[in-house]
Amino acid sequence: MGFLNTILDIVFPENCLGCKKSGAYLCGDCLAEAPPAERPTLSWIYPIYDYRAPTIKKSIAFLKYKGRRKIVDVFASVLYGRMLEELADLSVMENFTNPILSPVPLSPKRYKERGFNQSEILSRKIKDLDKDNNFIFIENILVKPKDTKHQAEIKDRSARLLNLAGSFSINSKYDPEFIKGKNIILIDDVTTTGATLLEARKVLKAAGARKVIAFTIAH
Repeated sequence: MGFLNTILDIVFPENCLGCKKSGAYLCGDCLAEAPPAERPTLSWIYPIYDYRAPTIKKSIAFLKYKGRRKIVDVFASVLYGRMLEELADLSVMENFTNPILSPVPLSPKRYKERGFNQSEILSRKIKDLDKDNNFIFIENILVKPKDTKHQAEIKDRSARLLNLAGSFSINSKYDPEFIKGKNIILIDDVTTTGATLLEARKVLKAAGARKVIAFTIAH
């Protein structure tokens, strides 16, 4: 996939998906103009942008379905900045210290189809920016052995929750005691109804996690 991305970058040079300016898939001006996420969401989920904004929606689609991984560099920087802001308050007000950073997993089938997990490469980039100063990166605390229907294809929130029920589990390579008392940060690309993150959080809390929060690119 890395070789393919190199070829794609040669054949299709990077142009801003908003204004078409050359040099990056998202320029600073278009990113600054992207509307923030303002729709209500669960209090422990922190989205950055409004997914309905054309530039943001297109950028995420290019990342997930066209494999343009360099888009992650831009989003990771923005997410990391927001995370530091929130963690400064949470560490003092809610004793949210020494958190584990972990991406929301894909099922093996979905991973094979796509060739990568966008939440994983986003998390890895955030880890590189952080240099282990504020959290520990563990990529596979959660696994998703059960494949599910695309959440985007399901409009009803209760149906989304039902679709994901039982789809996540704690990775068997970890001792059950490992999760107990831990603070955990989940990373995902988009939250719509919050069903995916709710199910992931439910599994982690059942395993004894102290507090679970999530950051996403958009809502």
